[in-house]
Amino acid sequence: MRFLKTEPHGTAKGFFLSSAVWFVFGTLAGLTDAIEMIAPDLYQHIPWIVFGRLRPIHVNSVLIAFVGSGLLGAAYYMVPVLVRAPLYSEKIGKITLWTWNLSLAAGFIALSLGYTQSREYAELIWPVDIGVLAMWALTFYNLLQTVRRRKENILYVSIWYVFAAIIFQFFSYFFGNAVWNPSTGAVIGIPDAVLEWFNGHNIVGLFLTPLAVGLAYYVIPIAVRGPLFSHTLSLIGFWSLLILYAHIGAHHILQAPAPTWLKAVAIVGSVGMIIPVLTALINQWLTMKDKMGFVHSDIGLKFVFAGTVWYLLVCLQGPLQSLPSVQRLTHFNNWVVAHAHIGVLGFSGFIALGGMYFILPRITGRPIHNPRLADIQYWFILIGLSGFFIVLTIAGLIQGNGWLRGEHEYNVLQEIYLYLVLRASLGVLIATGAIIGLYNIIRSMGPSAGAQK
Repeated sequence: MRFLKTEPHGTAKGFFLSSAVWFVFGTLAGLTDAIEMIAPDLYQHIPWIVFGRLRPIHVNSVLIAFVGSGLLGAAYYMVPVLVRAPLYSEKIGKITLWTWNLSLAAGFIALSLGYTQSREYAELIWPVDIGVLAMWALTFYNLLQTVRRRKENILYVSIWYVFAAIIFQFFSYFFGNAVWNPSTGAVIGIPDAVLEWFNGHNIVGLFLTPLAVGLAYYVIPIAVRGPLFSHTLSLIGFWSLLILYAHIGAHHILQAPAPTWLKAVAIVGSVGMIIPVLTALINQWLTMKDKMGFVHSDIGLKFVFAGTVWYLLVCLQGPLQSLPSVQRLTHFNNWVVAHAHIGVLGFSGFIALGGMYFILPRITGRPIHNPRLADIQYWFILIGLSGFFIVLTIAGLIQGNGWLRGEHEYNVLQEIYLYLVLRASLGVLIATGAIIGLYNIIRSMGPSAGAQK
């Protein structure tokens, strides 16, 4: 069958194409939501795109479908190359690819029709959960068999990060979505909130983060034509990430009657995340020391470097946001939305895009179709996201201060209306960048003219 056709690195190419398509879909869904925030009656007669249905579609399509697919495609390329062995089975890889995409598409259709588990970051219904878990199991098996057949004895740190992401995300997703309870996908009371945020935070921290950091560790030394600064630092960053991250999701429920000890552990872990973040960033930036010219000449590295800068900003803001005294001001307002966007699109999204632009020429044997378009996409997304972050941070601070003063929500919404208009306008830039990227990536894919090393 054509959709199971095997070719070298065909699975990676398929995930890259999927990522580009989902990026357009997800940003258009987000733009539609942003417009509804300033014109709430605009879609009132179109139930399948009202805010309550479209918002989880936007979140999941960007978080899981776009960024996740891009990083998975990079993993399917990196692991065979780093162990000097072909992927164990391209056919299993293609089955994985189609299982992933069809499950997500079915989930988004179900959400648009109102079928949901009604839990943030765990909205997809039970049959979709099974498809997603099947994808993770197949990916683990395929890559594990590839590593078992390796010709390279040393496992580079990127491979450690890939397998950590696969294993942790499988179990986080299973427990966070209460898969053993298909009727509701939930448990009862506060334990459900704990499980939900165990999963919700780990999607970013133990799925996207390990894959993104592992991809940066792969791209940077090759792009700057030099060795990694320190393999020891890379492993310190790896183990400290796994030790600290798994339990910090509870800082999202400080206002709920969750156990105090759990909140304390979450706050301490959140502040402690400075250790793996700075360890990874110092290591990667020292690898690029005195070689910044490569950043400007290689569009893939340019995206990846921007992603590392966003990573620093995210992980300086995250620990601050976990403190109870700060949450009194920021909880439930647009400050959190700004933070989430720079974490997903800024950090892991930029690195995923950089990985695609860096790896595709090595798969196809020819340069990116139009480097100039890729650069335009870079600036559209960077300007759009930077403005988005600033605008929503200001709006969030206005909201938080208004609520603390006891202002009526109607008055607060009037105060931030201009910022919501600016948000939608900046979303146009991001959506345009996604469309440019889809065109460029489609045109960049073609028959191999001899793989680059």
